[in-house]
Amino acid sequence: MTDIVTLGIDPSLTSTGLSFAGQTISIQPDTRGVQRLVEVRDRIMYTVIHNAVSCVAIEHYSYASRNSQAHSIGELGGVIRVALYEANIPTVEIPPTCRAKFATGKGNAGKPEVVSAISARTGIVWSGGDGSDRCDAWVLEEMLRYKLGLSVLDWPKSHLDALEKVDWSPLEPITKGIGK
Repeated sequence: MTDIVTLGIDPSLTSTGLSFAGQTISIQPDTRGVQRLVEVRDRIMYTVIHNAVSCVAIEHYSYASRNSQAHSIGELGGVIRVALYEANIPTVEIPPTCRAKFATGKGNAGKPEVVSAISARTGIVWSGGDGSDRCDAWVLEEMLRYKLGLSVLDWPKSHLDALEKVDWSPLEPITKGIGK
């Protein structure tokens, strides 16, 4: 299973975090409107194609958000999901509360708590204005890696409970025949 390449995506209109192949980056488009949607989609798909990504974990929509950008964020999420679907990339949607619980043990943890917990566990420093976006993408990818048996980290059971609330069925084409 070492040939499986995973990707974590934390979608955002201003700073989409990506985590793959041991690195994290953010996409910070200068464009607006439809051009921004196309730019983010194209950069994600470039990453998918050029890194031979096998499967993706993307943060699910936050239904509790009270942001006037909700429709635009929904459009971005839809554009990303359609592109991944058209490329036949299995995609798992992870609720924000599951991401937070996996990282911290608490489902209601905020971004600063997630960054702090992951830094303490891994020693990775999440600096810059995009640090929390890259960290969130890393957590999403780590959840995927753990589920696939690819993680090298030990996680407490209280954190692993977050995995139980995720629909992992999109991974079935990858996991068939490997005993997972």
